[in-house]
Amino acid sequence: MSHAVALDHVGVAARDLGPLVAAYERLGFALSPMAQQSGRRHPGGEVELFGSGNRCAFLKHGYIELIAILDPTRFANGVDGFVARYAGAHIIALAMQDEAGNLERLRRGGVAIPGIAYLERPVEAGGPTARFARLPLPDAPEGRLQLIRHVTAELVWDARWMGHRNGAVALESVILAHDPAAETAARLSRLAGLPLAPDPAGGFLLRLPGAAGAAGPQAPVLETTLRVLEPAALPQVLPGVAPPALPCIAGFVVRTDDGNAAVRALLAAEGIPAVPASGLWGEGLMVPPEHAGGAALVFAA
Repeated sequence: MSHAVALDHVGVAARDLGPLVAAYERLGFALSPMAQQSGRRHPGGEVELFGSGNRCAFLKHGYIELIAILDPTRFANGVDGFVARYAGAHIIALAMQDEAGNLERLRRGGVAIPGIAYLERPVEAGGPTARFARLPLPDAPEGRLQLIRHVTAELVWDARWMGHRNGAVALESVILAHDPAAETAARLSRLAGLPLAPDPAGGFLLRLPGAAGAAGPQAPVLETTLRVLEPAALPQVLPGVAPPALPCIAGFVVRTDDGNAAVRALLAAEGIPAVPASGLWGEGLMVPPEHAGGAALVFAA
């Protein structure tokens, strides 16, 4: 398929990984071990150790990446630029199944992508190396917008890191803001190779049809969405949230498997505020950005 098929992951960036990890562990996520990234700065270049690294919350469908600068003396792979704008969500990865076909489609559409970019990282210290094929959209002002295929998906989605106290099972939607919304929406549509529809809040909706195994080896066929809103419409979807900059990735939605029972109890016990947030996902609880690394996080029941 020469188009995107699902939401693969959203990435939340910070200068220091420790406080970001602590925030997500308080929110009930089990995180993978810390991994420093490696890759080629340019297609055909030598693989080198990067200064960036991450820990991730792997779900049955998709995942949340927590990324920061582990070694400021090395190439930061764009994370330094992200956090200079604001701490929060800066990465959207859409799952693809055919990197060569998507590269050809994007080039035919006039997107100047030099080639397939490969990234790798150890799964854990002393363990095997996970590898990824990526097609990043050049110079996207929203952050890192990319298509991705997990070459070693079976190494990434590990049951040891998928038992979340909050009941989270799927990354369902990502919400962006820009003025005009049409600029960001057009970029995402071009990257995905899929058409836009009107968003009920005022803006644009991009539906990703889903495919078995698209965002994890056991991932079901699940429709996921990207929503691009004008800044004035953002509080309709994410109550009380203002864009930290424009354009931005303002928040994302995670589905739970128990009607939010576990996360409701967890947030109350931790003293973390949450506000009702209803939308395309149905009923939800929104954790404000200041308690979720700079991005609004909605738990959907």
